[in-house]
Amino acid sequence: RAVRPGASASRASRVTRAAASADASDASRDKPRVVILGGGIQGCATAYFLAQRGVPSTIVERVEIAAAASGKAGGFLAGGWGDGGVTQELHRVSFALHETLAETLGLTTYRKIPTLSVAGGASLSDQKPPVSWLDGDVARAELMDENTAQVTPAELVRRMHEESQKLPGARTVLGAESIGVACDEENRVIGVDVRHESSNEIERIACDVVVVAMGPWSVRAEEWFEGLQVPMTGIKSVSLLFEASDAVANEPAALFCAEDENACHLEVYPRSTGEVYICGCGGSEYVDETRLMPGGDLESAAKVTTDQSRVAAASKSFAGLSKSVGAGGPRKTQTCMRPCAPDALPVIGAVPGYEGAFINCAHNCWGILWAPASAKALAELILDGAATTARLDVFSPRRFSPAKKTRGRKMRDEDVGEQW
Repeated sequence: RAVRPGASASRASRVTRAAASADASDASRDKPRVVILGGGIQGCATAYFLAQRGVPSTIVERVEIAAAASGKAGGFLAGGWGDGGVTQELHRVSFALHETLAETLGLTTYRKIPTLSVAGGASLSDQKPPVSWLDGDVARAELMDENTAQVTPAELVRRMHEESQKLPGARTVLGAESIGVACDEENRVIGVDVRHESSNEIERIACDVVVVAMGPWSVRAEEWFEGLQVPMTGIKSVSLLFEASDAVANEPAALFCAEDENACHLEVYPRSTGEVYICGCGGSEYVDETRLMPGGDLESAAKVTTDQSRVAAASKSFAGLSKSVGAGGPRKTQTCMRPCAPDALPVIGAVPGYEGAFINCAHNCWGILWAPASAKALAELILDGAATTARLDVFSPRRFSPAKKTRGRKMRDEDVGEQW
């Protein structure tokens, strides 16, 4: 259990000696040594809230900070859209935390905006559109929610990362693939094995606590912890950015659009810079776990590519709604891969049967909104043994661990919807 299955004996001896040395030098530490696997919003938020409690952490990231969905998401925030469901607390607590974080971190991209329900078609000839840049063929434009907000996720993630790194003892290891978790005979975490991609060298980072926060790639933890099941689908979706305009900057409104003739159901988010972010381009690809594992064609965020047919479709749809902003086409196209469990709920909590092992992933389309509450609650669970910011029991990975039989293909292949 001390090394990843398949590691050579020489590598095993190297990392074991490294762990023994680190254990001896840090034996007197009174704070847990924390390693967080993943430099997206869940990992960086967890590092931030641990740092607020005086506990530094090491973040291990294979590509770069906010490399995947966290750096390419829309950043739409809606506090009341989970009311009546098990995510109500995450929605409401996190919505409030976002406003606090925006002030604390000095974010320039956070702002309150209304949300409109929009449908394309015949022009609104008898009435003025709610925002001037919605100047195309629009059949309906009605207020949907006046109490929503928006933030550019990349700014939020990078600022939380920067603040977490100010604490003495904190560090970030970039260009390193997480390949295993080492435990002692009592199933207590003692280290994490990483492979540095530039040198192919393996290092063991000694720790008492590991947090798996690798988005859809968190499914790899099934190989590291006996009995753990993290059924996961990566939802690969296109998004676009359009050039900034003063009208968008001065008249912000998020748009949720009805499905159109191009098979798009656009979500339009105006940013404080005046740029327009578009998602809901249709044609999302559902990526199964085998493609996310080592050796799979999507084993890394760096391997995620963009479907140009959906770029063309969404560009056409938006140009129909907004001639002034959309006519010139997008200045940037990109693709993220959202992590989603079969029940569309996040996976947050302690890994069953292990001491010092935690997981924080599978937030699907609400990853940006839910991150502050998820991470703050997980930090409390790690340091205090219980979460007070939000209840985490319903999101525990235990729900995927049947008592008598292992997961079959039926659960692995179960369809995953983009549920709200």
